[in-house]
Amino acid sequence: MTTPPSSAGAQTASEAPSRFRLRLTVRDLGTLIGLVVICAVFAMLSDVFLTERNLVNILQQSSINSCVAIGMTMVIISGGIDLSVGPVAACAAVLAASLLVSGFPVLLSICAGLAVGAICGAFNGVLIAYAGLQPFIVTLGTLSIFRALALIYTGGNPILGVPTEFRRLFASEIWIFPVPVVVVAVLVVVGSVLLARTPLGEYIFAVGGNEEAARISGVPIARTKIAAYAMSGFLAALAAIILVARLGAAEPTLGNLWELEAIAASAIGGASLMGGKGSIVGTILGAIVLGAMRNGLTLLNVQAFYQLLATGVIIILAMLIDRLTRGRE
Repeated sequence: MTTPPSSAGAQTASEAPSRFRLRLTVRDLGTLIGLVVICAVFAMLSDVFLTERNLVNILQQSSINSCVAIGMTMVIISGGIDLSVGPVAACAAVLAASLLVSGFPVLLSICAGLAVGAICGAFNGVLIAYAGLQPFIVTLGTLSIFRALALIYTGGNPILGVPTEFRRLFASEIWIFPVPVVVVAVLVVVGSVLLARTPLGEYIFAVGGNEEAARISGVPIARTKIAAYAMSGFLAALAAIILVARLGAAEPTLGNLWELEAIAASAIGGASLMGGKGSIVGTILGAIVLGAMRNGLTLLNVQAFYQLLATGVIIILAMLIDRLTRGRE
């Protein structure tokens, strides 16, 4: 007699990615059109905007937010939120930088930083999945905890003198594209395949779309949430390592407001904060929209606080579009 509910739940879980792909194709196209419009406007206002050098620069500047936003999208699709990505990035950055400065091998130092990010993310997931706490409250608390740990570890001081060989690793180019841009391109492919073609991706959509139906159909709820948050922490750490290579130093205050930028990119790209809906491609387009807008306003000598205002307006518009879209489903 329990077969019908289980079958229904399984159907909901298994069909979620398929329905998502059909629906989000249109939304991704809308985000792309928005990006084209923004680029066209800035191209008319600045002769520099559409030059090859500036376009590559936009992609490179967007690479940090893109890394973080991909992980954030995984969490948002699962029905959660991660406000701690900035402090997690700071913890990973100061650890990796301190190991590099102490003479540890580059690969070992990078892996240590990435491991710290994944562990911090998994810690969030464990509290949410097993303690039954709200994601907003948990990650708001760990935001302070992880930031404090980074400050305690460094004594509040930056770590300077990162080796040149490490910096050169991320400063090189593949064809005309900087390594960080190539890294993001690889992450887009891997993330898209994970969501569309693996059981974990199916579970993430199912948990975010209808957790009770997913539980009835046998989806491992706790492990799915932990995996989503671990990926978010891992990618925040990767973004931090890329930034450390660019700057040549690690600050314990690194990553300030990264969570807002990542949420903005996800929202612009079509991810719903209600869960069960999102797209890696859409998120990357959202990150590039933010990067292009910031770059264009900088070229026009617009002051930074007006750039912040424009970002807020775009986020609200993205949320309104999502609300209208859901109202018609």
